[in-house]
Amino acid sequence: MIKILLIEDDEVTNFIAKTNLEKFGYKNISIALNGQEGLEYLKNNNCPDVIILDINMPVLDGWDFLEATRKLNFCTNVPVIIATSSSREDDVARVRTFENVMEYLEKPLNFKELNSIISKVSSKSVDS
Repeated sequence: MIKILLIEDDEVTNFIAKTNLEKFGYKNISIALNGQEGLEYLKNNNCPDVIILDINMPVLDGWDFLEATRKLNFCTNVPVIIATSSSREDDVARVRTFENVMEYLEKPLNFKELNSIISKVSSKSVDS
């Protein structure tokens, strides 16, 4: 069973994402409301199979979360899907500096596309 960690500060977005992901059969979805909660999750649980990460959040944003996981060596092999409302070119370029970020999706999310990406991730994790 695929384990997903969704790090997003907007509770409505979390509800919509969780509901839509469950329609595709994903049942093991944990939610963190900011990057700090995401780090705490990683400290206290096994690594998820995939992380869906917002960039603009209070407390600890997505960039700081990525930097912290790299610095602390937390789940650095876990594929990350950026899900953001930012279409800034410097954000798109910055994402390339993180090897484990596999996709940069702009909101509103297309859940068929997201499912396709997660399916690819899960088949790779089964293969390895």
